[in-house]
Amino acid sequence: MTQDEIFGKVRTVLVDALGVDEEEVTMGARLTTDLHAESIDFLDIVFRIEKAFGFKIGQGELFPDNINDPKYVQDGVVNAAGLALLRERMPHVDFSEFAKNPKLEKVSEIFTVASLVSFVAAKLNAHTASSGAAKPV
Repeated sequence: MTQDEIFGKVRTVLVDALGVDEEEVTMGARLTTDLHAESIDFLDIVFRIEKAFGFKIGQGELFPDNINDPKYVQDGVVNAAGLALLRERMPHVDFSEFAKNPKLEKVSEIFTVASLVSFVAAKLNAHTASSGAAKPV
């Protein structure tokens, strides 16, 4: 499956889940600030992506589990260990801007349409690699 095909399916998922117009769903659009997704919408998005692409998404795999642990967050700021954990668990997300001001309350703003497309592509590639078939992306 090509990047454009993945984007098209992700766009449909977001239009259906969030009730936004197709034109609003661009690769750079942020789920919360641009597309107005709320925490409950993230669950719906996970479910719809699983259905659209035919794979399961583990808890905390696409969006972070509660990282509000004193090992990772002090005074509402994600520390270096927390950033390292987020990067390790979610390689599909660009944390470079968030790392400049890593307030826990801002973590939901880092998720973009591009990060969803990247996540799906990686999942599809991993599935294809494990089944021994040629990689789709």
